[in-house]
Amino acid sequence: MTDWILSTARKQYGSRVTKEDIFYYVYGILHAPDYRTTFAADLKKSLPRLPLVESPDDFWAFSRAGRSLAELHLGYERVEPYAGCRTIYSPLTNRGDEISYLIDDKMRFGKLDSKTADKRIIHYNAGITIENIPLEAYDYVVNGKSAIEWVMERYAVKTDPASRIENNPNDWCREHDDPKYIYNLLLRIITVSLETMKIVRSL
Repeated sequence: MTDWILSTARKQYGSRVTKEDIFYYVYGILHAPDYRTTFAADLKKSLPRLPLVESPDDFWAFSRAGRSLAELHLGYERVEPYAGCRTIYSPLTNRGDEISYLIDDKMRFGKLDSKTADKRIIHYNAGITIENIPLEAYDYVVNGKSAIEWVMERYAVKTDPASRIENNPNDWCREHDDPKYIYNLLLRIITVSLETMKIVRSL
């Protein structure tokens, strides 16, 4: 963050503007739907060019929104798991047992039919199904994929084809004595996604 942009922002928005305020302003602007739509082609080819809004009120609105978004995205492990879902336990699942919350191989969406996924439902493992996931949670997209789908992809059991070494996210859960970590993370990311979109739509 240069002294030049700080000086420019203070002249336009007031002397109490700090570099931190500008940082969060930028984070807010980068999430603004109008900005993303207007500069969609440019953002794919080059570094983003960021406008300075005209009014101090707009600057502070973007800065506050950016700060809230950053707190959500950096503190995703501290947010409350989304409480609006319903978790269905198979009759064969010993509810509360560590094995219940381990990933079998990967999470899967439910099915509307043989070709169409039902994203309101995630089959977490053979014994746990999560239902009533709000479809709007999938509107929060990171690098072309919803945050929820990133979690589903990253927290899958995979074997490297060359080395045959298995990458098993369940190992971390066992090592840290937190068998529900992945389960709670998925619900937390639903919260983060919904809260993110609430802020983004206000910009």
